[in-house]
Amino acid sequence: MEDNENKPMEAGEEPEDKGGDKDDKKGGAKGVIIELVRDFAIALVIALLFTQILKPTIVQEYSMEPNFHNNDYLLVYRLAYKAKEPAKGDVIVFKSKLKTDDGKTKLLIKRVVGRPGDTVQIEDGEVFINGDVDDQSYTNDQYTDGDMTVKVPKGKLFCMGDNRLVSRDSRDPKVGLVDESAVVGKVVFRLLPIKTIGKVENPYKAD
Repeated sequence: MEDNENKPMEAGEEPEDKGGDKDDKKGGAKGVIIELVRDFAIALVIALLFTQILKPTIVQEYSMEPNFHNNDYLLVYRLAYKAKEPAKGDVIVFKSKLKTDDGKTKLLIKRVVGRPGDTVQIEDGEVFINGDVDDQSYTNDQYTDGDMTVKVPKGKLFCMGDNRLVSRDSRDPKVGLVDESAVVGKVVFRLLPIKTIGKVENPYKAD
């Protein structure tokens, strides 16, 4: 049997490269790291794009019952009104004039009832839009308290909660009409609870 390790080398014979396996392992490890960095970068870009387009939000309190409940997990489409105005019946999230306990701007979730140019009148529990009785079948009590008439100016929205008897909204001077520029986006999808997961529908027919 020949002893290859002790066999003398022939003239011109190259020595055996015993470090090849180590180089292959180093190259393989480097490739794995590059792939991990690449995957992380792609995930980061997707996450940034997601947060620029969709904003997750959690309903707090009870002003939007019976259609939205405390702790419902919603997605808000930030780009919904880049090319158009909010429609009547859209549910929006906006920056209000109210403050949180720690002094930050309070975000509210309400439904658009009056658009620029509309005259909103509330009387004897009824809501009138431009003189026509408004549909309140989707609200909690089918009744709206208050007594007021408001002409909605350009760039403003008249918004109310679906639970009209407890909602602080455009009827309250501390909230008032909503600046269109203060709208964060349109509520388009409910993720939680699972039993109500799905697209958020507008209860109004096309005007």
